[in-house]
Amino acid sequence: MKKTGLFFGSFNPVHIGHLILANHMTEHTDLDEVWLVVSPHNPLKKKSTLLNDRQRLMMVRLAIENYPKLKASNIEFDMPQPNYTIDTLTVLQEKYPKHKFALLMGEDNLAGLHKWKNYEAILAYYQIYVYPRLSSKKVPEELAAHPSVHYVKAPIIEISATQIRKDIKARKNVRPLLPPEVYQYIEEMNFYK
Repeated sequence: MKKTGLFFGSFNPVHIGHLILANHMTEHTDLDEVWLVVSPHNPLKKKSTLLNDRQRLMMVRLAIENYPKLKASNIEFDMPQPNYTIDTLTVLQEKYPKHKFALLMGEDNLAGLHKWKNYEAILAYYQIYVYPRLSSKKVPEELAAHPSVHYVKAPIIEISATQIRKDIKARKNVRPLLPPEVYQYIEEMNFYK
């Protein structure tokens, strides 16, 4: 049984903060691997800055080439929108019965977990690995102390993909914030300019 952490995101673009956290989870917890699950563009949301699904998946694949414990997942691309985490977990569990899935999330997301669809079922059947954020959102005590919730001492990474996109548009140097392969790809494709 492979213990697989799921790291959901739009990864627009994937940056070194994502890699640092995903890698940290595979090296400092009992997770065997982490899948970076690329969230599809929500058709109900107008977001001109969001690259198309395949391009964001491509960037994640490029970013993790040298990380054998990290994988890219496009599982949500073919699911009906809007999509909920509980539905994705159900599909993954059916498709990969030899995997034991867990969720990775920032403390800021945990604070709002009680608003998620079927959040009780998520807590009942899945472990949640929580990494620290500088957020001031208070996590409700019943969530923070829940037996399925595990706080992981991980580096606090506050790198924003939104800021990276703004900086690229403003012709600022973002090279240190991106995996080299992703930086190259963004340059070649002329993204976010």
